[in-house]
Amino acid sequence: MSRLGKHLYIGFVFAAALTAATSASAATDCRTSGSFESWLARFKAEAASQGISKSAIDAASPYLVYDQRIVNIDRGQRIFAQSFLEFSGKMLPPYRLQQGVAEIRKYQAVFDRAEKQYGVPAAVITAFWGLESDFGSNMGKDQAIRSLVSLAYDCRRAEMFRGHLFDALRLIERGDLRPAEMLGSWAGELGQTQMMPSEYIKYAVDYDGDGRRNLLRSVPDVIGSSANYLVSLGWKRGEPWMREVRVPENMPWEQADLSIQHPLQKWAEWGVALPDGRPLPHDNLKASLLLPMGRFGPAFLVFDNFQVYLKWNSSLVYSTTAAYYATRLAGAPPMRRGNGTPPPPLPLAQARELQQLLTRAGYDVGGIDGKLGLSSRQATRAMQIRLGLPADSYPTVELLARMRAGR
Repeated sequence: MSRLGKHLYIGFVFAAALTAATSASAATDCRTSGSFESWLARFKAEAASQGISKSAIDAASPYLVYDQRIVNIDRGQRIFAQSFLEFSGKMLPPYRLQQGVAEIRKYQAVFDRAEKQYGVPAAVITAFWGLESDFGSNMGKDQAIRSLVSLAYDCRRAEMFRGHLFDALRLIERGDLRPAEMLGSWAGELGQTQMMPSEYIKYAVDYDGDGRRNLLRSVPDVIGSSANYLVSLGWKRGEPWMREVRVPENMPWEQADLSIQHPLQKWAEWGVALPDGRPLPHDNLKASLLLPMGRFGPAFLVFDNFQVYLKWNSSLVYSTTAAYYATRLAGAPPMRRGNGTPPPPLPLAQARELQQLLTRAGYDVGGIDGKLGLSSRQATRAMQIRLGLPADSYPTVELLARMRAGR
């Protein structure tokens, strides 16, 4: 499924703010405030007070119904333990590479226009397009308004989804979409690059000149809007995002962290080279060394633009896959699988145990949820340094065993 990355590793741009957005329950109008019917009446009144027209509210009303199935999906999410090689292998079959190249060729004029205007290369946009919806062939089948109203009434992330629901009504009022055609993911994402309504209302552009911003049917609108959104996330014109490299066995592994940047010349001094062994350019462009599967797996130098991928989706596995996919579409050869056999990712139960042990040791892991994201990897690196292990930031069974033993 082309939307697997977002559903398994839900981390769209708002993910980092979800828990912070939920204040005291008394300040949040959700299921704890009474029945769905009374809540919905208050919501409609607030929508009207915000200037949303009665016609837009009435048009959406047949879909403003509670769906427990959507809430169950949201509350039942689990992080699947897949390595970067497993996930990228599943998400980047040959046809997706071939079709990506074909789509770039087909819409070359539109991509050229978008790159001139926004500075985002065709390969970058196309990689998200392919991963999120298989180039529009799989945008989801859930009614977005029904999903949003159900998640807004549920108290877990009420404020976020309440905002998206208001903006979904504004999309109807603006004439971009009709309620009946607003089909997408279970979380309310819409369009061929799966934007939430608040991103849609703010960043979608009419790139085909028909007076509507239709990210479900208009490829030019999808291309221009995705470029506009990526710029809002911080995309830097003319700068790279990722480059595969080869690292030596005597690498100072503690330098392999996204919070650490060095000029390419410094990485070259440590023996980091291009995959075919040729030296890196000796310039001052700064990059971080990314080892998504530790020192035995693939290795990449990632630049400031890689942070945009993490803002699009906070899952490191998804973001690395999307960035690598874009390099392939831009002409890079298939990656090397590394210098040996990378250890498998920790199963969910062991990942949680490692997070618990790291937390007891005083490290911030970003929550004990089994999701070994950036915070957990940084804590892993710190513990590896403390224990005298190669500090490649990759959580392993060996590290877990050492921590269990208390040494």
